[in-house]
Amino acid sequence: MATATIRDVAQKAGVGVGTVSRVLNDNVSVSQETRRKVLAAISELDFSPNLAARRLSSGKTMVIGALVPYFTNPSVVRRLQGVVSVVTNSVYDLILFDVELVERRDEYLLNVLRRQMVDGLLIISLTPTDTDVQHIQQSDLPTVLVDANHPALSRVVVDNVFGGYQATKHLLDLGHRRIAYISDYLDDPFNSPVRDRFKGYRQALAEAGLEFRTDYHQQGPHGRYEARAMTTNLLNLPTPPTAIFAYSDTQAIGVIEAALDMGIKIPEDLSVIGFDNIEAAEYLHITTIRQALYESGVSGCELLLQVMANPMPEPQEILLPIELVQRNTTAPPKQ
Repeated sequence: MATATIRDVAQKAGVGVGTVSRVLNDNVSVSQETRRKVLAAISELDFSPNLAARRLSSGKTMVIGALVPYFTNPSVVRRLQGVVSVVTNSVYDLILFDVELVERRDEYLLNVLRRQMVDGLLIISLTPTDTDVQHIQQSDLPTVLVDANHPALSRVVVDNVFGGYQATKHLLDLGHRRIAYISDYLDDPFNSPVRDRFKGYRQALAEAGLEFRTDYHQQGPHGRYEARAMTTNLLNLPTPPTAIFAYSDTQAIGVIEAALDMGIKIPEDLSVIGFDNIEAAEYLHITTIRQALYESGVSGCELLLQVMANPMPEPQEILLPIELVQRNTTAPPKQ
């Protein structure tokens, strides 16, 4: 049996070749009914378009790029799973740019913009500078931020200040007054949420009439083992905290491990709350602030496809909800 061509699809669907091409390129000008006819014809004829030919004819790469830091991080992986679910059902391929250093971020961003390597770009958990945004705007490359914020670009975000406030307020409501915060470095150029959650932590303390104690804030590289070391420092203070708010669930796991190593019971002797609600937090019954990780990837990629198909006059912001999930690692302090 001969391989079906785009003309066979057009004849089967009763449309022109140009219409089939527009459907393949996800052009929004095609009506839903016509799109259904074309997709049905594609399925029935088992038509597989020549991607290289489509790229040449359209002048597009047919690729979406995702610029991400440390894509082995569980929260980043979950966001990427949402992105992949959308890309899989589109006509685009996905390429990942893994960023570990500031210089590498700048290099990737400039190369992507100058070489026209992709038709659209997702920047995940990396807050662009004003200079970055200027380069993006000059390149006319459709770009959407996920878990990062800049008023000049479309974005999918959560209110991290409120999340930090909510986590700390939960501990305050339980009766804790000695509350520590473990986090990544506040000056990490990749990481604006760490500063926002710290701000929320400080706000909740101030609202409760408590002074911020610098010795109750430990910061360092992201990771379980680093969190264990920071927790050990906190629990060896002359007046140790009775509760710890960890910037991420990964760090919360490190907090719990360090406490148990020291014979400190969770939550009887120490309450612990994390942030993200990654899979491990569910398994370990960690109290946390849930954010829609997978959904943020889905929403970000869908928004990018919309911007690519029909540029928007103003940047769009999608604010996703967060929620306190109380499990087994928080309780009132010992009297």
